[in-house]
Amino acid sequence: MDLEIQDVDRIIEMAWEDRTTFEAILFQFGLKEQEVIALMRAEMKPSSFKMWRKRVKGRKTKHEKLRTFEKGRFKCSQQKQISQNKISKR
Repeated sequence: MDLEIQDVDRIIEMAWEDRTTFEAILFQFGLKEQEVIALMRAEMKPSSFKMWRKRVKGRKTKHEKLRTFEKGRFKCSQQKQISQNKISKR
């Protein structure tokens, strides 16, 4: 899959976010969890990749099915609108 540099940057940003699920990345960019992991490995320094993997491994908020709430989504009142998303925000 050929991704533009701004798409790669956005995927990395979404992967680092605690509450952005791998399913959201799949929906927006068409990358499965293993493809996101491969992209992160290729684009990051080894030490940064290891830190990221340790951080997200087993994190319930990174997987839709493991989340504790069923409806809605968490959004901090201090969170800025992100204009680079391909899908619209409500």
